Amino acid sequence: MNRTWRAIEGSGIERKVQVALRLTLAAAVLTVGAILTAGTVDAHTGTGLAGGFNAGFLHPLNGPDHLLAMVAVGLWGAFLGYPLIVALPVIFPAVMAVGGVLGIANVPFPPVEIGIALSVLLLGAVIAGAFRAPAWAACSVVGLFALFHGYAHGQELPSVADPIAYSVGFVLATGMLHVVGIAIGYVRKWPKGTVALRGLGGLIAAAGFFFLSNAITQ
Repeated sequence: MNRTWRAIEGSGIERKVQVALRLTLAAAVLTVGAILTAGTVDAHTGTGLAGGFNAGFLHPLNGPDHLLAMVAVGLWGAFLGYPLIVALPVIFPAVMAVGGVLGIANVPFPPVEIGIALSVLLLGAVIAGAFRAPAWAACSVVGLFALFHGYAHGQELPSVADPIAYSVGFVLATGMLHVVGIAIGYVRKWPKGTVALRGLGGLIAAAGFFFLSNAITQ
């Protein structure tokens, strides 16, 4: 797989990927800026009540546990290389949607806050440990954690004014956070870049341990 990724890097495709990442990040910055400056327009989602697209988009950005987990998915994908650099950011929101359905239906589920905290802790740990998991294992781990994030999201949907717009905003923000993680992952190409990424993984894991401690004691 590493040989294939090196061939891709030498073929010019990687440069196109980098350009696409920069454009996506620029779009993300513009979108966030537009939302933050929207002011009273925030509630205009068709119902006149709060809880539409803007609320959904900002939700993962305001929750440090969600934010770190989603960035970590992109980071780990970038660290593992092709095809997981593409597969993991696709699997997470797809399985998260399944978790959302389970949350809406109130299907019995393990403690969600503990699962979310564990996702931050373990994703940070595998980055810090430079753990190169097989593709099936990496996809399974990311999919499992996506269920917990999706379940928490699904339980919130009945109380929002516009569930569809809220969901679209949440998924869009999730994808952008994955892209941010992938973009940060390109630091590995710099001198000592891998060391820096592993250090960042350690910080994410430490934050996950903090979240887990709080979730257990609540």
